[in-house]
Amino acid sequence: MTYEQLKHLKPSAFKRRCGVQPETFERMAVLLRPDLDRSGKRGGQCKLSVEDQLLVVLEYWREYRTQFHIATSWGLSESAVCRLISKVETLLMNSGKFRLPGKKQLYQNAGAGEVLAVDVTESPIERPKKKQRADYSGKKKQPTLKAQVVVNQATGHIICTAFGKGRVHDFRLFKRYQIPMLPEQLC
Repeated sequence: MTYEQLKHLKPSAFKRRCGVQPETFERMAVLLRPDLDRSGKRGGQCKLSVEDQLLVVLEYWREYRTQFHIATSWGLSESAVCRLISKVETLLMNSGKFRLPGKKQLYQNAGAGEVLAVDVTESPIERPKKKQRADYSGKKKQPTLKAQVVVNQATGHIICTAFGKGRVHDFRLFKRYQIPMLPEQLC
Protein backbone atom coordinates (compact mmCIF):
# COMPACT_ATOMS: atom_id res chain seq x y z
CA MET A 1 0.00 0.00 0.00
CA THR A 2 1.28 3.44 -0.87
CA TYR A 3 1.13 6.40 1.47
CA GLU A 4 -1.79 7.86 -0.50
CA GLN A 5 -3.81 4.77 0.42
CA LEU A 6 -2.60 4.60 4.01
CA LYS A 7 -3.15 8.22 5.03
CA HIS A 8 -6.92 7.71 5.02
CA LEU A 9 -6.75 5.00 7.70
CA LYS A 10 -7.68 5.65 11.30
CA PRO A 11 -4.63 6.36 13.53
CA SER A 12 -4.92 2.99 15.26
CA ALA A 13 -5.04 1.13 11.92
CA PHE A 14 -2.15 3.24 10.59
CA LYS A 15 -0.03 2.29 13.62
CA ARG A 16 -0.91 -1.38 13.21
CA ARG A 17 0.18 -1.26 9.56
CA CYS A 18 3.33 0.89 9.84
CA GLY A 19 4.44 0.49 13.45
CA VAL A 20 4.44 4.23 14.21
CA GLN A 21 1.77 6.84 14.93
CA PRO A 22 0.75 9.08 11.99
CA GLU A 23 2.22 12.12 13.76
CA THR A 24 5.57 10.35 14.19
CA PHE A 25 5.46 9.29 10.55
CA GLU A 26 4.91 12.91 9.48
CA ARG A 27 7.83 14.12 11.64
CA MET A 28 10.07 11.46 10.08
CA ALA A 29 8.98 12.43 6.56
CA VAL A 30 9.64 16.14 7.21
CA LEU A 31 13.11 15.31 8.55
CA LEU A 32 13.93 13.07 5.56
CA ARG A 33 12.49 15.29 2.83
CA PRO A 34 15.60 17.48 2.23
CA ASP A 35 17.82 14.43 1.71
CA LEU A 36 15.44 12.03 -0.08
CA ASP A 37 13.53 14.40 -2.36
CA ARG A 38 15.62 14.61 -5.54
CA SER A 39 13.08 16.24 -7.84
CA GLY A 40 14.74 18.85 -10.04
CA LYS A 41 18.25 17.66 -9.16
CA ARG A 42 20.81 16.02 -11.41
CA GLY A 43 21.38 12.29 -11.28
CA GLY A 44 19.04 9.44 -10.64
CA GLN A 45 15.51 10.14 -9.53
CA CYS A 46 13.66 7.75 -7.22
CA LYS A 47 10.27 6.83 -8.56
CA LEU A 48 8.82 6.77 -5.03
CA SER A 49 7.78 9.78 -2.98
CA VAL A 50 9.56 10.52 0.30
CA GLU A 51 6.62 9.03 2.23
CA ASP A 52 6.71 5.84 0.16
CA GLN A 53 10.47 5.55 0.67
CA LEU A 54 9.90 5.82 4.42
CA LEU A 55 7.20 3.14 4.14
CA VAL A 56 9.71 0.83 2.44
CA VAL A 57 12.09 1.20 5.39
CA LEU A 58 9.34 0.82 8.00
CA GLU A 59 8.15 -2.31 6.21
CA TYR A 60 11.67 -3.72 6.45
CA TRP A 61 11.92 -2.92 10.16
CA ARG A 62 8.40 -4.03 11.06
CA GLU A 63 8.03 -7.21 9.03
CA TYR A 64 11.73 -8.00 8.56
CA ARG A 65 11.09 -9.26 5.05
CA THR A 66 14.08 -9.79 2.80
CA GLN A 67 15.23 -6.85 0.73
CA PHE A 68 14.56 -8.91 -2.39
CA HIS A 69 10.87 -9.31 -1.48
CA ILE A 70 10.48 -5.64 -0.64
CA ALA A 71 12.22 -4.65 -3.88
CA THR A 72 9.92 -6.77 -6.01
CA SER A 73 6.77 -5.54 -4.27
CA TRP A 74 7.74 -1.84 -4.67
CA GLY A 75 9.30 -2.14 -8.13
CA LEU A 76 12.84 -1.26 -7.04
CA SER A 77 16.17 -3.02 -7.28
CA GLU A 78 17.48 -4.91 -4.29
CA SER A 79 20.53 -2.64 -4.06
CA ALA A 80 18.30 0.46 -4.09
CA VAL A 81 16.36 -0.91 -1.12
CA CYS A 82 19.62 -1.62 0.72
CA ARG A 83 20.93 1.91 0.07
CA LEU A 84 17.58 3.43 1.10
CA ILE A 85 17.45 1.52 4.39
CA SER A 86 21.02 2.49 5.23
CA LYS A 87 20.45 6.15 4.36
CA VAL A 88 17.19 6.48 6.31
CA GLU A 89 18.62 4.71 9.38
CA THR A 90 21.62 7.05 9.38
CA LEU A 91 19.52 10.20 8.96
CA LEU A 92 17.04 9.26 11.68
CA MET A 93 19.71 8.22 14.18
CA ASN A 94 21.84 11.30 13.55
CA SER A 95 18.84 13.58 14.10
CA GLY A 96 18.51 12.37 17.70
CA LYS A 97 14.74 12.92 17.65
CA PHE A 98 13.76 9.25 17.42
CA ARG A 99 15.85 7.64 20.16
CA LEU A 100 14.82 6.09 23.44
CA PRO A 101 15.29 8.32 26.50
CA GLY A 102 18.00 6.14 28.08
CA LYS A 103 19.12 5.40 31.63
CA LYS A 104 19.41 9.08 32.59
CA GLN A 105 15.61 9.34 32.25
CA LEU A 106 15.29 7.07 35.30
CA TYR A 107 16.95 9.70 37.49
CA GLN A 108 15.09 12.65 36.03
CA ASN A 109 11.60 11.18 36.40
CA ALA A 110 12.07 9.58 39.80
CA GLY A 111 8.71 10.64 41.16
CA ALA A 112 7.15 9.15 44.26
CA GLY A 113 5.56 5.82 43.55
CA GLU A 114 6.86 5.46 40.01
CA VAL A 115 6.65 1.82 38.94
CA LEU A 116 9.09 0.39 36.41
CA ALA A 117 8.63 -2.97 34.72
CA VAL A 118 11.77 -4.84 33.63
CA ASP A 119 11.41 -7.89 31.43
CA VAL A 120 13.65 -10.02 29.25
CA THR A 121 12.62 -11.97 26.19
CA GLU A 122 14.55 -14.37 23.99
CA SER A 123 14.48 -14.40 20.20
CA PRO A 124 15.78 -17.40 18.30
CA ILE A 125 18.73 -16.74 16.00
CA GLU A 126 20.51 -18.75 13.35
CA ARG A 127 23.06 -21.13 14.82
CA PRO A 128 26.54 -19.55 14.65
CA LYS A 129 29.33 -21.50 12.96
CA LYS A 130 31.78 -20.90 15.81
CA LYS A 131 31.43 -20.40 19.55
CA GLN A 132 27.91 -21.81 19.67
CA ARG A 133 27.98 -22.23 23.43
CA ALA A 134 27.74 -18.49 24.15
CA ASP A 135 24.46 -18.16 22.24
CA TYR A 136 22.84 -21.40 23.39
CA SER A 137 19.91 -20.94 25.77
CA GLY A 138 19.18 -23.92 28.00
CA LYS A 139 15.67 -22.60 28.55
CA LYS A 140 14.77 -22.45 24.84
CA LYS A 141 17.07 -25.32 23.79
CA GLN A 142 18.43 -23.31 20.85
CA PRO A 143 20.68 -20.30 20.13
CA THR A 144 18.96 -17.06 21.15
CA LEU A 145 19.49 -13.34 21.64
CA LYS A 146 18.15 -11.79 24.84
CA ALA A 147 16.50 -8.38 24.87
CA GLN A 148 15.80 -6.56 28.13
CA VAL A 149 13.26 -3.74 28.21
CA VAL A 150 12.62 -1.18 30.99
CA VAL A 151 9.13 0.29 30.74
CA ASN A 152 7.32 2.96 32.76
CA GLN A 153 4.27 0.99 33.83
CA ALA A 154 1.97 4.01 34.13
CA THR A 155 2.63 5.43 30.66
CA GLY A 156 3.82 2.31 28.82
CA HIS A 157 6.82 4.16 27.41
CA ILE A 158 10.02 2.22 26.83
CA ILE A 159 12.84 3.90 28.74
CA CYS A 160 15.84 1.80 27.74
CA THR A 161 16.87 -1.55 26.33
CA ALA A 162 19.81 -3.91 26.74
CA PHE A 163 20.87 -6.96 24.76
CA GLY A 164 22.87 -10.08 25.54
CA LYS A 165 23.60 -13.58 24.36
CA GLY A 166 21.22 -16.44 25.11
CA ARG A 167 23.46 -18.05 27.71
CA VAL A 168 23.39 -15.00 30.02
CA HIS A 169 20.89 -15.22 32.88
CA ASP A 170 18.17 -12.55 32.94
CA PHE A 171 19.27 -11.08 36.27
CA ARG A 172 22.94 -11.09 35.26
CA LEU A 173 21.96 -9.10 32.16
CA PHE A 174 20.13 -6.65 34.45
CA LYS A 175 23.21 -6.27 36.69
CA ARG A 176 25.64 -5.99 33.77
CA TYR A 177 23.94 -2.94 32.30
CA GLN A 178 23.69 -1.26 35.72
CA ILE A 179 20.26 0.25 35.37
CA PRO A 180 20.11 2.99 38.03
CA MET A 181 17.22 2.50 40.43
CA LEU A 182 16.33 5.03 43.11
CA PRO A 183 14.66 4.11 46.42
CA GLU A 184 11.48 5.93 45.35
CA GLN A 185 11.06 3.73 42.29
CA LEU A 186 9.34 0.38 42.44
CA CYS A 187 10.70 -2.28 40.13
